[in-house]
Formats: sequence, structure tokens, C-alpha cells
Amino acid sequence: MKLIVGLGNPDKEYQNTRHNFGWVALDALAKKKQLKWTKHQTGHSFITDFNLGREKIILAKPLTYMNNSGQAVSALQQFFKISRTDLIVIYDDMALPFGKIRISSNRSSGGHNGLESIISHLKSKDFKRIRLGIGPQIGAAEDFVLKKFNSSEKRKLSEIIDTSHLVLETILEKGLDWATNKYN
Repeated sequence: MKLIVGLGNPDKEYQNTRHNFGWVALDALAKKKQLKWTKHQTGHSFITDFNLGREKIILAKPLTYMNNSGQAVSALQQFFKISRTDLIVIYDDMALPFGKIRISSNRSSGGHNGLESIISHLKSKDFKRIRLGIGPQIGAAEDFVLKKFNSSEKRKLSEIIDTSHLVLETILEKGLDWATNKYN
């Protein structure tokens, strides 16, 4: 079993903002696979799932705010008894240019508050990440990440999201090293 978490903020005002790129990517994947989101019994996340071969893949969107993402991720990890090495987090990264996707694992938070919360709650940084570039930052970080994608970015979103799905599928089917060699 694998747990794929897309980071974002739950309120409608944050929908389609740069900071919700993780949610945007998982929403598109769920739509492509015709999956329905339901609120998990822990109350901290929307979840859905599908099977890849004989393995169950759980998609999750934390309902905690970004800075408290670790609370939701930890609750799901414990509920489903999923190893940290079977956790993949998809999130926005200001350090990467818009459209760039990078795969990593076992790294620091890089200043991302959602990741910092997850690392703190799991007491480990040993999990996989798919970083979706939103840079370069213009203005204050908090203002920049909470703005909606501009018209130029919107035109490129579907291609970036499709690539993020290919990256995710490669990690699930062939492993982190294979995906890193192919996409990084």
C-alpha cells in the first residue's frame, strides 16, 4: 500500500493557488481515474484510492492548513499502517522555476512549512517528494504562494500536471531511483 499526499489549503479562497499545486495535481489524477473524494474518518483529510496491479494506492488531500499538514499525514500513516518509505508528498516549490518537476527523498524541508510540519510529526524526513516548481518568487513569499496561477501559467498547467502523473506512476511502478534517473 502507498500513500500519496498532495499539499494545499482547504478553504475555497485558496483553490487553484500556487500553494495548492499538490491538491491540483491529485484532483486532476482523481478526475482522470474517475475517483470520488470522501472525508476520511480521522477528519483530517479527503481520500480516494485505486489499485495499481495488486497494490492499493491511497490519494489524500489534508484538510488541515498547510502549516499543519503533518497532523493529517501522521494520522493517515498510522491509520493505514504505512511505512514512511511508502509515502509520497506532492507540493509546490518556490526554489524551482515554474514547470520544473524534481523528485527527492530524505531531505530537509527547504523552508516549506507544510513539509516542516510533516517532518516534525513523522519525526523523520525519510519519505519521497515530488516538487512542482512555482518560481521565481515575486514579492513576499506568503503573498506569492497564495496568489492564483497567472494566465501564462494556466496555459501550461495541464502539461505539467500530466508530467507529474507520469513521474508518480514511474515511482510506483519502477521505484524512486528509476524515476529520478529519468525525470531529474
